Amino acid sequence: MRLVVDLNRCQGFAQCVFLAPDVFALHGDEALLFSPRFDEAHRDRVEKAAAACPVQAILVDYSDEPTKGVEPHVG
Repeated sequence: MRLVVDLNRCQGFAQCVFLAPDVFALHGDEALLFSPRFDEAHRDRVEKAAAACPVQAILVDYSDEPTKGVEPHVG
């Protein structure tokens, strides 16, 4: 799982910091720090943090996870 934050859109409301403090941190008044990769153990909190962002600046990318129910193509 990978986390992407649009820092141009982020306005430092810090809702993500309160909901997932192991992944997000606010440095000073406005600088958001975050871990771009996070463990499955933090998934629920990260999803809640992304949903709570008032400007929708957080994207959770699951593209590196295996697709369930899809058989690999053998050529």
